[in-house]
Amino acid sequence: MKIVILDGYTLNPGDLNWIAMETLGTVTLYDRTDNADIIKRIGDAEIVITNKTPLTKETIEACHIKYIGVLATGYNVVDVDAATQNNIVVTNVPTYGTETVAQYVFALLLEICHHVGDHNQAVHQGKWSTSPDFCFWNQPLIELKGKTFGIIGAGRIGIETAKIAKAFGMTIVAYTRTPDISLESDNFKFVDLDTLYKKSDIISLHCPLTESTKGMINTSSIHKMKDGVILINTSRGPLIVESDLKEALLSRKIYAAGIDVLSSEPPIDNVLLSVENCIITPHIAWATQAARERLLQTAVDNLKAFLDGSPINQV
Repeated sequence: MKIVILDGYTLNPGDLNWIAMETLGTVTLYDRTDNADIIKRIGDAEIVITNKTPLTKETIEACHIKYIGVLATGYNVVDVDAATQNNIVVTNVPTYGTETVAQYVFALLLEICHHVGDHNQAVHQGKWSTSPDFCFWNQPLIELKGKTFGIIGAGRIGIETAKIAKAFGMTIVAYTRTPDISLESDNFKFVDLDTLYKKSDIISLHCPLTESTKGMINTSSIHKMKDGVILINTSRGPLIVESDLKEALLSRKIYAAGIDVLSSEPPIDNVLLSVENCIITPHIAWATQAARERLLQTAVDNLKAFLDGSPINQV
């Protein structure tokens, strides 16, 4: 069985290995694949593994694929309808980074609250050595205890994020289409979206990108938020109308934002790149070694199950 991995570098830049995948067939590995080379690189392979390399209807119909394994939770890079019409099984990795992404939410939030990177740089530049006082700070420092933490999307990652927020002494309000009332407690309540906007000091996005959620953070929804709210997005970039967020950040309606995802990645001329109170990181909330190990093992398990005739995690 021939297996082609079209873009393996992001998952495994060298600190993991493909041995388990190689036990299932003859593997041809590419770090990256340009769109123009996709069909040629797939060739006569029956198994195609992709992360972000698109598999369009044209590609699917030009090849003889039997199985597509997506090295991610999102599978919008695959034309699933075309795959279904051609009897191709498509699988994804629905959960692997729950704890990692929840942890990263607070990496962004704590950077906003304490500006650790900025203060570290200032010390290395000699500003502490020349300070007339025993300490100094360049930015306001924010305590989280007692704040209200709003979570939009109460799936696995949202609930894990809530647990961490509780540990910081925050009150949590969450919005989801299917609330599990058994999770509620004195400091965790499900609320409607307008109530969440009104009450939250911090809002963290954890919902999927759908037609109903695309652009949900916009001028109208921002107007409903508290003045000085903090916004965190480790979910999907297009949840936010970025030009509206820019205006809210410049006016300080939104105090600061921590963003790990953008509407187009990598960014070329994104409007948020010039905004000082917007922290942007390169879509790495998922990328701890532990999470990537889980992702790779699940991808292997998915393929093995398909080869055994009992597909799992099929989309």
